[in-house]
Amino acid sequence: MRLKIYSILAGMILSASLAFAQQPIPVIFDTDMGNDIDDALALSMLHSLESRKESKLLAVTLTKDNPKAVPFIEIINNFYGRKNIPIGMIRDGKTKEDSKFLDAVVDQKLPNGKLAYPRTGKSEEAISLLRRVLAQAQDESVVMIQVGFSTNLARLLDSQPDKYSPLNGTDLVRKKCRLMSIMAGQFPPLKNKDAEYNVRIDVPAAQKLYANWPTPIVFSGFEIGLAMKFPATRIESDFAYVAKNPIVEAYRAYLKMPYDRPTWDLTSVLYAVRPNHGYFSLSPEGQVTVDDAGHTTFTPNAGGKHRYLLIDEQQKAKSLEAMIQLSSEPPR
Repeated sequence: MRLKIYSILAGMILSASLAFAQQPIPVIFDTDMGNDIDDALALSMLHSLESRKESKLLAVTLTKDNPKAVPFIEIINNFYGRKNIPIGMIRDGKTKEDSKFLDAVVDQKLPNGKLAYPRTGKSEEAISLLRRVLAQAQDESVVMIQVGFSTNLARLLDSQPDKYSPLNGTDLVRKKCRLMSIMAGQFPPLKNKDAEYNVRIDVPAAQKLYANWPTPIVFSGFEIGLAMKFPATRIESDFAYVAKNPIVEAYRAYLKMPYDRPTWDLTSVLYAVRPNHGYFSLSPEGQVTVDDAGHTTFTPNAGGKHRYLLIDEQQKAKSLEAMIQLSSEPPR
């Protein structure tokens, strides 16, 4: 009888564990949408992962304050049938410059003169949105995906108690987040080369973020996405399930076709939602620091909160195919 009770209890525990493991991962996507096309492909991946019930996109926040970045994200969200995902726009950001692919999609008109992709352009202030969404989330549940500059999240750490939470920004992150997956840096850094773009555009913010973010951070360095390029042939073939696709139109507008673009931001999405699928290996634990020129240095340290992605040839093939399939999967 006692053995039977133990077996029942063990089964209940296993069922509960499996149910918990299958819960969609709540994510926030912080992006500099408009500076490179990989952000758009990464956002499409998140939508497909949500359709598969692997993740839940709580919000998208922008570190590029070009006025067309918000409507572009709204167009992508609408394309996947998720028009209610809140969008947060940075104030006084670092890159206001125009973007070919934002313009191509947002300004596109039909022969009758109407916009090809209707949208509202509605957004909130990024830090306020981050605080609101985090305050409503379950404790230690949110995975932050940063694929742009560190401006928003550094400001989040500095934020003060408000109507959404009595906690300051650092304590709110500590309470609500469990991981940051970030596309930034280079490991090891290449000598006599410019610092990685996402870091050098706002060096003080990166220095603050890496020193003070209270959860583990996994870095996808420049070298990871560079090792896997999204084939232009797959843009033309795998997305052909609909005549008008804003992802395809954006890709075509970014550079002269055909071109194969590195998968930088896509890698951080893939790890954030599928960390245990064998797509990547991880470095030892340690600490990433940033010098005043934006170069990143990783120092091994047992118990450190930082690690970075590693990848071998077999993993490259597996990871690239997963990123292609997820980004090109039709809306459900």
